Amino acid sequence: MYPELFELPFLHITVKSYGFMMVVGFVFAIILMRKMARRIGENPENAINAALYVLVIGVVGARIFYVIHNFKGQYADNPLSVFAVWNGGLELLGGVILAIVFILVYLHFKKLSIRRYLDMLCTGLMMGLAFGRIGCLLNGCCFGAPTDHACAIRFPYASPSYNSQAFPNHDRGRTEPQLSVPTEYYDYYNANGDWISAPDSNKYYSLLKPFGTLTEQQKYEVKYGKYRALKVHPMQLYSSANALLLCGVLYCIWRKAALTKPGFTLASMFVLYGITRIFLEVFRDDNPFEYAWWIIYKGGTISQNIGVYMIIIGTIMFFSFAKFAKKMPVNVAKTRKNASK
Repeated sequence: MYPELFELPFLHITVKSYGFMMVVGFVFAIILMRKMARRIGENPENAINAALYVLVIGVVGARIFYVIHNFKGQYADNPLSVFAVWNGGLELLGGVILAIVFILVYLHFKKLSIRRYLDMLCTGLMMGLAFGRIGCLLNGCCFGAPTDHACAIRFPYASPSYNSQAFPNHDRGRTEPQLSVPTEYYDYYNANGDWISAPDSNKYYSLLKPFGTLTEQQKYEVKYGKYRALKVHPMQLYSSANALLLCGVLYCIWRKAALTKPGFTLASMFVLYGITRIFLEVFRDDNPFEYAWWIIYKGGTISQNIGVYMIIIGTIMFFSFAKFAKKMPVNVAKTRKNASK
């Protein structure tokens, strides 16, 4: 777990691993989309501009979605912390929803083919997501459920995964912690800002002590002994591999349908990502279970339910776009052939 990769000399600004991997993913997505645009005779610069807008609006949407989802628990007492993006807190699906709405308006205003550009953007999105999930691994977020599987990994003390295990989680139906940690590892701040030892009666309403304040024996126990974190599914790697696989599948679909069936790649992304996200959420342990009025899968996570909606929307897209599928004009076929040389 490396939430901060390095510090820029003289500026004293730390480069966050999640943000860095997002940038790397964006660069690779741009390279892929430029190639795709040239292949179908579109201006690569239009694809790049669209991708830049999607990135910015996507981050804003992901932040808004995360804040709405976690406002009561994290931001109600300090609303200004909503703007502290550097402290983390993004939900991918929220970014995707807002970005799609914005890009539809942008492409319509620019009089560009909406379906063709969305086909390229959704394929690039999967490429970027493959790198972004590596950032999640380095950051310690989006963690998996405890497991003894051979590929399991273990996060350090006071990481998001460790905190999840050391406290009950009523949002996921857990009234007892997964990891039994003694009371002396819990503290809380008093009115003067001093750490005060937590009593047994309310230790789960306190915080884990900072690692630096632990005794040497306590440090040993949380690093190597009986109070170290439980092993968990490497969900970030599962998600990264899934995104990379979907990117390859979508690119193959796009190669066949880019000009004759524009929009089919986008519809495929909605269906395939919806299905895989529902499945992957089974092995995650960070998202709360949901029971809101709009929830289809009661007791599933919000991501699983959005996955259900994605499948429904993608299926509708398939039937809708099929009505507009036409044979590829000869001159467009020649354009694609020449552009791919």
